[in-house]
Amino acid sequence: MKLSTNLARVALPLAMLLFCSCARKAGIPAGPEFQKRAQEALILAKPGDVIEFPEGKLDLTATLSLSVENVTIRGQGMDKTILSFKNQKTGSAGMLVTAGGFTLENLAIEDTKGDGVKINGATGVTIRHVRAEWTGGPKDTNGSYGLYPVQCKNVLIEDSVVKGASDAGIYVGQSKNIIVRRNRAEYNVAGIEIENSQDADVYQNTSTNNTGGLLAFNLPDLPVKDGRNARLFENNVYGNNTANFAPKGTMVAKVPAGTGVIILATNHIDVYKNTIKDNATANVSVISYLTTENPINDPTYDPYTDEIYIHDNTISGGGDNPTGRIADGLVPLLGKPLPAILYDGVVDPKKKTATICAQNNGAAQFVNYDAAGGLKHLLKNASVNNCALPPLTAVAGFGGN
Repeated sequence: MKLSTNLARVALPLAMLLFCSCARKAGIPAGPEFQKRAQEALILAKPGDVIEFPEGKLDLTATLSLSVENVTIRGQGMDKTILSFKNQKTGSAGMLVTAGGFTLENLAIEDTKGDGVKINGATGVTIRHVRAEWTGGPKDTNGSYGLYPVQCKNVLIEDSVVKGASDAGIYVGQSKNIIVRRNRAEYNVAGIEIENSQDADVYQNTSTNNTGGLLAFNLPDLPVKDGRNARLFENNVYGNNTANFAPKGTMVAKVPAGTGVIILATNHIDVYKNTIKDNATANVSVISYLTTENPINDPTYDPYTDEIYIHDNTISGGGDNPTGRIADGLVPLLGKPLPAILYDGVVDPKKKTATICAQNNGAAQFVNYDAAGGLKHLLKNASVNNCALPPLTAVAGFGGN
């Protein structure tokens, strides 16, 4: 009996060593071999591994890629560990991830040819304390997206900074269960954009000095079309008056400078308890995709906006230097400054109505400018828009506080 017990005591630890998939922690030293060693570590990583990047400005010439589940990449701080792609020769993204359970934290990614960090098709994405920046300021040659999860589920982006994206600084597209909180987006074309996604909470962010501050879009010709259910709350969206520097032909190239919040062709959006001010074209715009005058080739796409609730916001200033085609049409009719909340009034002819509600936004005026009717039947603060909608459910189940 004693011999059997001793054998068991030895056999169990040996079995654990042979079969354990225990997490490992790997530190990659700085130096001329950093890029090679970092990519090797990402290729050889096992689920649960933590890969640490050192302090310093680290020059890379190629995209770093990861396809292993449940890996954490960690730097020493967004102003201490700086991955510079200024001399990038291979790939376009700074980092390309195709695995779930991914965490990126405490580092910066600068001057990529294309997107800063792209995560594709992952379940479980956490980005925190990350800075993505194009250091030369706003240019149409900058990469499109800073932080860019697409076709993902359970996305958390928090306490990060994005500057200089020629499309969107923080972009979450065709994804589900999203939290974007406590970030700063500055000098991008679009500061923060939730596109063709479901169930998003976007809160306590600061979006300033962009062309457009905070966008909720639903666009055609994408695999996932039914974007809906976003809560945009407790954000600071102000002074988004940077000239549009998006490459011509892109959707965001049509966003007029001076745009605070845009809600386009989507449904069930709750905009509340935000501070929205000093956006020179319009503090809040609610529009149909038809107003963009872009062609629609997708017969399953719904271009209309419905069930929008804009309430209990602090809205001030803005509308004093409007730009863009709609502004050109509205200024002769409404003068300057333009009203704070502009709705194009375009509705689905099958439904003949849409529920667009605005309440308790201080002195902010709501105007339905009747784009479909040629701006002939403007309605200001109409009683039909003085309505309320039930609150949306908070995104739950991940993310913590």
